[in-house]
This record gives sequence, C-alpha cells and structure tokens, in this order.
Amino acid sequence: MKDTITIRLPEKLRKELDRVTKAENISKSEIIRDAVARHLAVKRFHLLRKKTLPFAEAQGLLTDEEVFKAIS
Repeated sequence: MKDTITIRLPEKLRKELDRVTKAENISKSEIIRDAVARHLAVKRFHLLRKKTLPFAEAQGLLTDEEVFKAIS
C-alpha cells in the first residue's frame, strides 16, 4: 500500500525540482522516491560498516581497499 506524505521544500529547491521534472519528463514523486531510497541505502551501508568495522580491524583490515581485496 502506498502512503501519501507531504513535505515542505524551500522555494529554491522546489524550483530546481520543477526544472528537473520538466527536463527529464518524470514526476516529482519519482525523483523524491529515488532520493529517499538512495539516502536510506547510504544509511544502511554506514550502519553495516559501523557494525563490521571492529571485526575487520581485528583481522588487520584497516581500509576499504583491504576489505575489498580480501573478499574478492
């Protein structure tokens, strides 16, 4: 089920949103849904990183590059 959410945007941000929706021929809702989904994905990533960082450090993995190399 989809819910309706009302948000307030500063005029400058609303005008920019209007320009983008017209230029890309997409709805405001689509842009906002995408923005929220991306924001939440970044938040989940940071939370997961925070939880796993002590385990990685215990294995001597101190950088993201070291972690990526170890799991590749």
